[in-house]
Amino acid sequence: MSIFISYIVLGLSLSAPMGPINAAQLDKGIRFGFLHAWLVGIGGMVADGIFMLLIYFGIAQFIDIPIIKLFLWMFGFFILTYTGIESLLKSGDLEAYAGKNQNETKGKAFRTGFFMAISNPMSILFWIGIYGSILAKTSSSYESWQVLVYSMGIFLGITIWDVTMAGVATGARKLVSPGILRFISIVSGIVLMGFGIYFGVEACRLLFG
Repeated sequence: MSIFISYIVLGLSLSAPMGPINAAQLDKGIRFGFLHAWLVGIGGMVADGIFMLLIYFGIAQFIDIPIIKLFLWMFGFFILTYTGIESLLKSGDLEAYAGKNQNETKGKAFRTGFFMAISNPMSILFWIGIYGSILAKTSSSYESWQVLVYSMGIFLGITIWDVTMAGVATGARKLVSPGILRFISIVSGIVLMGFGIYFGVEACRLLFG
């Protein structure tokens, strides 16, 4: 049990650093509430699960094919920049969103998280480094079912963090003044655009050398 808990903690620590998903969760939670913020996280988790399966079955090396890398960098640039600009443009209308979660579908919130994560080559490289090393360690010491259980521990940690982030964003929406909410939404938008620009630069480097 202590080993399983340690993997839950690992999942929490992997999710905690501020990145595109966390920034998007803050933005969605402030503008639409808990469920939308949580669905962004769920979308990201589904992408993480796909990455883990790719690594588990040993096909993650295909990410190194230049054309696939280029597509992911460009797609990530589009998704993140678009979401960041949307956050900035709508930051001044936060009061209009209070109690009006119907302004954005739950499916769009899920797709936002999923496409942000699945189009990020850094994510799969990250999972190769972390989850790949975990597989190398556990597969030599434990049965395959135990490896699966420990992998679920990582996923549980990610789930706990996603719920926490959604709760934080929703609490901010209810407790913090509109001016501060606007500021948080603007910062979230800038963070998303920053990641998007970084992806675009990487795409240009890959395309033009």
